Amino acid sequence: MTRSVTEAVAALGTWVSGLRWDAVPAPVAERLGTVLFDVLAANAVGARTEGQRAWRAAWPAPPGHSPVVGGGTLTDPVTAAWLNGPATVCLELDEGNKYAKGHPAAHVFPAVLALAAELDVAGEELAAALLAGYEVAARFGEATSLRSGTHPHGNWGVAGAAAGCARLLGLDAERTAAAIDAGSGLPVAGHFDSALDGNPVRDTWLGAANASGIAAARLAVAGSARNTGTAARTLGELLGSFDPEKLGEGLGSRFLISGNYFKRHSSCSYTHPVADLLIDARAHVDVAEVTEIEVHTHALAAGLDRTTWHNQLSAMFSTPFVAAVALLHGEVAPRYTELAPQEAPEIADLAKRVRVIEDPELTKRLPANRAARITVRLADGRSHTAEAANPVGDTDFQPLDRDRLGVVFAGLLDGDQAVLRAVGAVVDGMPAAPGARALLAPLAG
Repeated sequence: MTRSVTEAVAALGTWVSGLRWDAVPAPVAERLGTVLFDVLAANAVGARTEGQRAWRAAWPAPPGHSPVVGGGTLTDPVTAAWLNGPATVCLELDEGNKYAKGHPAAHVFPAVLALAAELDVAGEELAAALLAGYEVAARFGEATSLRSGTHPHGNWGVAGAAAGCARLLGLDAERTAAAIDAGSGLPVAGHFDSALDGNPVRDTWLGAANASGIAAARLAVAGSARNTGTAARTLGELLGSFDPEKLGEGLGSRFLISGNYFKRHSSCSYTHPVADLLIDARAHVDVAEVTEIEVHTHALAAGLDRTTWHNQLSAMFSTPFVAAVALLHGEVAPRYTELAPQEAPEIADLAKRVRVIEDPELTKRLPANRAARITVRLADGRSHTAEAANPVGDTDFQPLDRDRLGVVFAGLLDGDQAVLRAVGAVVDGMPAAPGARALLAPLAG
């Protein structure tokens, strides 16, 4: 398989180095802008959390040109990547891609934005690098089937960060392929239980991925990187299995960014269809009469069945917690996930009455459908059952556009429109910007 991986990565290197922004289809360019809006807004919201404030305070940031979003600091690219990566994902609000089985943009955008500010590249080059990085990351995610228990943060996405950074550095096809290969040799082997246990090391895997992407591209600049099909061994043996044919499928015509999803709940995406269904169920059931909530879901989500939580991260990865919050409050927002169990006895009590069951028929519908079915049983013997093929925000179901995302993030930012205006200015100004440095600097404010 190593040879086929090498050939597929070489083709990616050719595509990335030759991508012209003015040849990108208009709907794809528009989607990139929406994804960038989402990622920067999620980063800004995450930067306000106590944990990310402490992370920034503990990390010396030398002066530079790369913004720490919402951190009041301009620093070097690697430091910015380490700080912005975790902030982007810490509240589970960043976009994802069901075909990649994870979060391509969060693996790529912090690195590319940070390096673009240092290099002061033109806006069109920044846009091309973001798109190239996203597509490479998403294809590596689609090609990778991780072993059971492996978390998708920090492994397959590094190749995309390397691709985007290689594009910014102006590398030719061969060296771009070498950078992508090097990125695939720098994965994090993180266990999914870190999320379930509420260990924030899970968030830092995104800092590692973005910093590693910059390193892989620099390695190619130095002439020290080689395209040897590394992913066949790292992603295809150590961490799971790998299908190199997925890397080139429809390359240049099939853009995986067009099939992404956006999130309206502050929780793992696997919990979203459950939350959607239970928010709708509030019109049909009396919460005080609920004796049990039975959740049928697919194999990827079935392990999120813990009925207790220790902190915000473990709450966001507990379907019983999310189900209880959705039914009780009609939303799943950080103000609920940050509550300790003793601070929210009504949530803790209802969560204990939630059962999560894998339905093999729902598993068969992956990845096109991330389905769930709920049955709410009441004390008088009545019940309410409903099913959703995908969560709200999925491109194939009820997509969220930039305006609707703006409403979601405005609520999370307590109506602070200045932040969203700054993010919007970056998105709208990017294609025509003469340099990324002045474009991106206001994000630090």
